[in-house]
Amino acid sequence: MGSHEEERLLLEEGHVHVESGNDGLHTGDGSVDSKGNPVLKSKTGNWRACPYILGTECCERLAYYGIATNLVSYLAKNLHEGNVSAATTVMTWSGTCYLTPLIGAVLADAYWGRYWTIAAFSTLYFIGMCTLTASATIPYFKPPECVDSVCPFASDAQYAIFFFGLYLIALGTGGIKPCVSSFGADQFDDTDPVESVKKGSFFNWFYFSINIGALISSSLIVWIQDNAGWGLGFGIPALFMGFAIVSFFSGTNLYRFQRPGGSPITRMCQVLVASFRKWNLVVPDDSSLLYELPDKSSAIEGSRKLLHTDELKCLDKAAVISDAESKHEDYSNAWNLCTVTQVEELKILIRMFPIWATGIVFAAVYAQMSTMFVEQGMVMDTSIRSFSIPAASLSTFDVISVIFWVPMYDKVLAPLAKMFTGQDRGFTELQRMGVGLFLSILCMSAAAIVEVFRLSYVVDTAVAAPMSIFWQIPQYFLLGAAEVFTFIGQLEFFYDQSPDAMRSLCTALSLLTNALGNYLSSFILTVVTSLTTQGGQPGWIPDNLNVGHLDYFFWLLAALSSFNLVVYVFCAKMYKFKKVS
Repeated sequence: MGSHEEERLLLEEGHVHVESGNDGLHTGDGSVDSKGNPVLKSKTGNWRACPYILGTECCERLAYYGIATNLVSYLAKNLHEGNVSAATTVMTWSGTCYLTPLIGAVLADAYWGRYWTIAAFSTLYFIGMCTLTASATIPYFKPPECVDSVCPFASDAQYAIFFFGLYLIALGTGGIKPCVSSFGADQFDDTDPVESVKKGSFFNWFYFSINIGALISSSLIVWIQDNAGWGLGFGIPALFMGFAIVSFFSGTNLYRFQRPGGSPITRMCQVLVASFRKWNLVVPDDSSLLYELPDKSSAIEGSRKLLHTDELKCLDKAAVISDAESKHEDYSNAWNLCTVTQVEELKILIRMFPIWATGIVFAAVYAQMSTMFVEQGMVMDTSIRSFSIPAASLSTFDVISVIFWVPMYDKVLAPLAKMFTGQDRGFTELQRMGVGLFLSILCMSAAAIVEVFRLSYVVDTAVAAPMSIFWQIPQYFLLGAAEVFTFIGQLEFFYDQSPDAMRSLCTALSLLTNALGNYLSSFILTVVTSLTTQGGQPGWIPDNLNVGHLDYFFWLLAALSSFNLVVYVFCAKMYKFKKVS
């Protein structure tokens, strides 16, 4: 009796403990090797497979940021686009890079599996990088240099080659983005308590590898592009994308694979259609009367069974067996009758939605690093003796902060928190994200305070304030710390709480918050500008920030983040973890 009660309590707390096979030598999460056979724990996965995946991610991120960081300069200087046109092009492309993960996620979960999705889209990615390098290297593929103030525009053919390469990169990075972190987490057996803890550590080092790549790109690669030429500046990232592919394939024999489970979108539509068709049926009080396969395996390939939950009972109608189905014993039409596991998949997504939505506001705060933080820095003292510091280069302190906080969290904070919380990983995913949201409030507050002091130093509104740009370091450092808590917490949460056969899709949805956060930031900026410039007023954010009030804008974001944190805490307390059979 005691063991059954303990098992029930563990399930209610969201922990998963499943037998790892009869002999305990094989994984218990359904993973297989490259040939489809059950895998031995001692010879596959775990940390022995992760260096190849982390190496892939580091090289891929170096390649991506090697293009993205300085792309606006290439468009303005080499393709001779105007500032507005160049900025619009970059924003459109960046937004596309965060929308295309939905394509890779659906293909990975439904048909190809994460391994082959990464392999296919990495190849497209590399072709795109090579095409972009060719467009910057071969004279016929790029417009002539400017002569005095006359700068010839690129021809249609030159634009076509450039944008073909650029959007092939967007498709490639989007295709692999939701799969690499999930594939790395697949190397740790959910049913093994020891490996499950290690998985939390993997997400920390995964984000660490991203920022190592970003640091090299934002410093060395950008310098090469500005000083040694764009052909070499694009060629080196292309070379590293080649290294990423080699690193990924090198670990094939060590990987654990999860089978694709069919289209998650189709399964969700089937639940909605079946529940609508049976709207007049009554859901039985005894959940065991709902339809589910009698054996241990789930009807969804590569997925464990999910236990019934009492929320959203209207969806349970999809699993109610009608008299006609019972009479003819025909349970084959999934558009009429769905399993409990299939219904619970949709319930999980609905339960995760409020947590997902609160991430959009955080992403809007994060977007300030490449926009308002830079504009604030441009009207501060950027000189160190005779050397002038580019305002955008202070984003390096955000990367340094992440590189500092990841090992600090993994080796110090998490073990320390474990002593107080009793959680194997120190913090739960929800607690971790909450800390990050709180730090984002401090970040915006620090930026606002810096702006208040900067305005007090303004003597001549026509020149930058005599206040060192290094006063911005605290806000960058706080933002980096917030990333480590929130973004990595999101990766953990959406992987752990998503249904087994929908993990790539849920990871893609978490990435979508970045795109929506940028859109939200643009919307807030537009509204603020419209309201504060009425009556001929300069507004909060005029072209000359010395006569504006950028601090008000930062305080507004701090207030919005505070409200978002309150909503998040409420949603986190209401959230119920998935229950796995």
